[in-house]
Amino acid sequence: MNPPSPPPPPPPTTLGAPAVRTRPRFPADVAAELKAAGWHPGRWEIRQAEVWADTLAGHGSPTGVAHSVFPAAVEAWAEFGGLAFDLSGPGRQLARTPFLIDPLCGLHQPRTLADLGRALDTRLAPLGEEAYGQALLAIDEEGRVHSLDHTGEWFLGHGIDQAITALVLGTAPKRLRTADEA
Repeated sequence: MNPPSPPPPPPPTTLGAPAVRTRPRFPADVAAELKAAGWHPGRWEIRQAEVWADTLAGHGSPTGVAHSVFPAAVEAWAEFGGLAFDLSGPGRQLARTPFLIDPLCGLHQPRTLADLGRALDTRLAPLGEEAYGQALLAIDEEGRVHSLDHTGEWFLGHGIDQAITALVLGTAPKRLRTADEA
């Protein structure tokens, strides 16, 4: 599996024309937390991601349910896997809590992930945990990130960047609802 291609360079400016500004990938406070956790642009730990993929795929669940492993999960693990965020205190809408990007946090949850995946009509793979195991982070085939805890299932973002930003900033996730509840 190859890493995604880097974005193309910005177009050159002509003399006297203003420089083209691109929006940063993460807000400054999120970028600072990412850096403190060990992330940097271009980080790509594909060998570790493949070890996690093999471990999950080879895990024998007593219920016979297997983990799903797919490109969106492996890419998220390669770029952000192993990062721990030691957060606390108030966030924008709720208290910030520590979280860890490590798919093995969900090693023993294939049935839970499969059940939610069926409800969402997608496959889910473990991504990590929040608050030292109080919530399980999961990623779906489209790269959307979810959190599952004792109070329900939550949508954190349409991609890993959006989810990490929500977790770092302490913004409220959206509760997943069934068609009957909507």
